[in-house]
Amino acid sequence: MNEQAPPVLSRSAIWALVITGAASFMAALDNLVVTTALPAIRADLGGKLEDLEWTVNAYTLTFAVLLMFGSALGDRFGRRRLFIGGLSVFTLASAAAALSPGIDQLIAARAVQGVGAAVMMPLTLTLLTAAVPAARRGMALGIYGAVTGLAVASGPLIGGSLTEHVSWQWIFWINVPIGIALIPLARLRLAESTAPGARLDVPGTLLISGGLFGIVYALVNANAKGWTSTPVLTGLVLGAALVGGFIRHGSGNPHAMLPMRLFRNRGFLGINLAGLLMFLGMFGSIFLLSQFLQGVAGYSPTEAGLRMLPWTGMPMIVAPIAGILSDRIGSRPVVTAGLAFQALGLGWFAAILSADVSYAAQLPALILSGIGMALYFAPASNALMSTVTPADQGKASGTNNALREVGGALGVAVLASVFSAQGGYETPQAFTDGTVPALWIGAGAVALAAALAMLLPRKAKAASAVAVAASASAGADAGAQKVPAAS
Repeated sequence: MNEQAPPVLSRSAIWALVITGAASFMAALDNLVVTTALPAIRADLGGKLEDLEWTVNAYTLTFAVLLMFGSALGDRFGRRRLFIGGLSVFTLASAAAALSPGIDQLIAARAVQGVGAAVMMPLTLTLLTAAVPAARRGMALGIYGAVTGLAVASGPLIGGSLTEHVSWQWIFWINVPIGIALIPLARLRLAESTAPGARLDVPGTLLISGGLFGIVYALVNANAKGWTSTPVLTGLVLGAALVGGFIRHGSGNPHAMLPMRLFRNRGFLGINLAGLLMFLGMFGSIFLLSQFLQGVAGYSPTEAGLRMLPWTGMPMIVAPIAGILSDRIGSRPVVTAGLAFQALGLGWFAAILSADVSYAAQLPALILSGIGMALYFAPASNALMSTVTPADQGKASGTNNALREVGGALGVAVLASVFSAQGGYETPQAFTDGTVPALWIGAGAVALAAALAMLLPRKAKAASAVAVAASASAGADAGAQKVPAAS
């Protein structure tokens, strides 16, 4: 099959890559773009510390909770149609955030942004996968991964630069012209698709949405209210109970939003757990290190962002190469190496960090982390989509994105709690004392993710063959079909 594959991407595949990559950049960017703008927002709109936290968390909350529902809507009613709808909501909410006259209105607009992103984001991966031949998927997902990884890591730089040199409103205005341009392009250039026999799973939707809401709500409130406070404990317990009900529902219902049979495939299980742990370690570490460069090293937001470029800019260089490598040698060695490099980079930071550490001493850690992030993103997406049948790709994308978001929220909550217990903002030394143990935990989480990545199949094309074979036999025995794990 590789001999018959076109040497380059077709025009329709290139358009799909441009449109989904740009949309993914906007959604991923808004996870962290607000962080460096918070002092300016507070000076302009007022609000307590808790209000500023919710300016960040309102987006994370609705995004994580509705991701799986968004992918299910696309499978049922049309992925292109729902992608355009989510993109439209996200664009309008971005304008509303920029025009917000007060902190409460800004928080509400951020929540609506998260709703739009939750519908749009999982469908980007499904639409791109459908448009690109399997033999060229690694290369396309490499470019997609470069764009997404750059957005995640460069959020503080872009937010800080716009806030410092223009105004904080422009961290939201920047989405509007991009969204307006993408909406007609998506209508004209993307092919419509649905999942065969897809139907809405109302009980599953209610269970997983309620469960994720409880868990993410507890995580984003853990530092402000305390891990043992009633709201946090209630959210964790009820959320876990509802997620448990969702798992039981998916185990016995062939038409469930997320059939638990997918987790019998060790590759699907491994890449999802690895993604959760990767985002736990990465998001929590970036959250603290971006503050370290400003609060301890004394750099402005723009200066701090520029000094992070060996980390944040690396995906643009390495991720396309990683995608091509995953096509040739398989996803497992590339993903595992990427996670190992990321863990080494965070461990290096933890080992050398001090209140007076030089930038030269930090540079190797930045480069290692950047290479690791770039090697992870593209092959991980390729590996994920190769472990399931075409009919299940929407479910797979929604699940993976939801677990990543939960991992990111968990990372910020856990690492910030360790930081608060071991240090604080009082002096540069106190900040360093809190950051170092938190980074060791982040490095440990990513190292565990590297071990779990070994569950992936040896070669992506072998997994793809499993998915094709399973898809061919699914019609004969949909209720009892079990996707076998590739080794």
